[in-house]
Amino acid sequence: MTTKKYVKNYPRPQFVRDNWVDLNGEWRFGFDDADAGEAAGWQRDFGGDTSIIVPFTYETKAGGIGEEAHRPIVWYNRQLDIPAEASGKRILLHFQAIDYMAKVWVNGEYVGRHQGGYTAFTFDITPYVTFGSSNELTVKVNDSKDATQPRGKQRWIDDNFDCFYVQTTGIWQSVWLEYVEREYVDAVKITPDLDASTVRFDYQVKGDVLAGSKLRLETVISMKDRQVKQTSLAIDRPWLTLEVDLIHEMSGPWKRSHWGPGHPNLYDVEFILYRDDIEIDHVYSYFGMRKISIEKGRILLNNVPIYQRLLLDQGYWTDSHLTPPSEEALIEDIDLVLKMGYNGVRKHMKIEDARFLYWCDVKGVLVWSEMAATFEFNDQAVQNFTTEWMEIVRQQVNHPSIITWVPFNESWGIQSIFKDRRQQKFTEAIYHLTKAFDPSRPVVTNDGWEHTVSDILTLHDYSETKQQLLKHFADKDQFVNNDKSFNNFKYAFADGYSYKGQPIIISEFGGIAFKSDKGWGYGEQVHSEEAFLERFRGIHEAIKATDYIVGYCYTQITDVQQEVNGLLTEERKPKVPIEKIREINLS
Repeated sequence: MTTKKYVKNYPRPQFVRDNWVDLNGEWRFGFDDADAGEAAGWQRDFGGDTSIIVPFTYETKAGGIGEEAHRPIVWYNRQLDIPAEASGKRILLHFQAIDYMAKVWVNGEYVGRHQGGYTAFTFDITPYVTFGSSNELTVKVNDSKDATQPRGKQRWIDDNFDCFYVQTTGIWQSVWLEYVEREYVDAVKITPDLDASTVRFDYQVKGDVLAGSKLRLETVISMKDRQVKQTSLAIDRPWLTLEVDLIHEMSGPWKRSHWGPGHPNLYDVEFILYRDDIEIDHVYSYFGMRKISIEKGRILLNNVPIYQRLLLDQGYWTDSHLTPPSEEALIEDIDLVLKMGYNGVRKHMKIEDARFLYWCDVKGVLVWSEMAATFEFNDQAVQNFTTEWMEIVRQQVNHPSIITWVPFNESWGIQSIFKDRRQQKFTEAIYHLTKAFDPSRPVVTNDGWEHTVSDILTLHDYSETKQQLLKHFADKDQFVNNDKSFNNFKYAFADGYSYKGQPIIISEFGGIAFKSDKGWGYGEQVHSEEAFLERFRGIHEAIKATDYIVGYCYTQITDVQQEVNGLLTEERKPKVPIEKIREINLS
């Protein structure tokens, strides 16, 4: 069941307006390896000599070019037809993601720049457009091999290696326009409190809210087309907060309306802005009443312990790489996760398309949201990482499916964290910044090993047999106290940090691959379905038999380029019967 205002292909389903224009499709395109385009005036007279299908990058077949070599600077250009009847409105230009640094011009006039490959951003282009006419939009993108920019699994050398894949350059998520009035609702942070049966709204209203007009914001909450609450708030400043009491509603006809796997109940909410009692903005959103907490070494969902059966998901496709080929492709992946008996995903080294999170919200799939790593540590890397991560947290915070934040993985970008106090303090700072903005979710700092401050102790172990895993985890006290490495490789905690009773999850294991000359998996590759299932069953039995482990994340859902250890091929074809994977997960 979708939300009240589901619109297919709408790029931002958590914040929907009716009046929008999809800018995906064919754009003019050009390479600028010598960085000569700006000096030559491409922003006014575009010099590109080919075309591309946005939002697919030049590295992909879906983009229409399919060249995988690194090209540091690319340009885009297209026409914007702004109707005359839009005169008097604000024109918002939205980019869901551009990798890595973008500069934007409209009709040759510089609009602004944005840095960060995984975050959405918006420019108000009203001063630069001509209403009732065709306008020219030009975008320049710089994407370097610099390892201080958050890259995730994108390679920073010429060829793929290990688990690092073809880079993503330029526009790789949707581009779109919205038409709004001079005052409009810019953002709303939604914070449910399950125990108190309340929901808090932190509103940001753009425009001249002090100009003398009588502004009023109405909030209408409903479930299954039945209104449960309506409130109204006078607007006299850009930032406002309202806490809404749902105690009566949650104990009445909508009792058991919590969000979770198997019962993904969502409240619809509408934000309606009035000027002098005339409606000037109408935004559709939703939220889930759910709570994530930790108690006595267990993770609780809505105050009940939950065993997490997660699947590592890197979000790659054969012809479109990091960009989903369609909304249907996202839904297919989520449905396959559920069919295989998993209740969630760890979205690995990628900030996924907002439509993916929407469908996880709708279908009740748990999500660990993980930052794309840098691969150097210096002042610039710290600045790049911190700025982009906090943008991501703000943009994703309203999704009930996200139950864990994962800013760091396997000491990537913080390679010396075991002893280096600067790197340790950096992870502490990110932990506390994340908690300052969102205290409601656990934060894992350094997934896999060498944790500093962390709400969950997560361990990676690619042992191949049940016996090896049972041996590794037989003596909990030894590895949680850093008396020995838990996998003969890394210690659970960085030097100077200690176990505080956190829940323990095996957040990477498995990675079994069938024999292949074209790729790799973890450990010895198997030759048959029977051998695969025997190993798969054994390692799962070992984890489930270890009573202090409260969940796991298997590597991984699909093959990715040279990494062929998926349960599915890159084309989403099962390698072994799905029902057998499901039976092992649920046994």
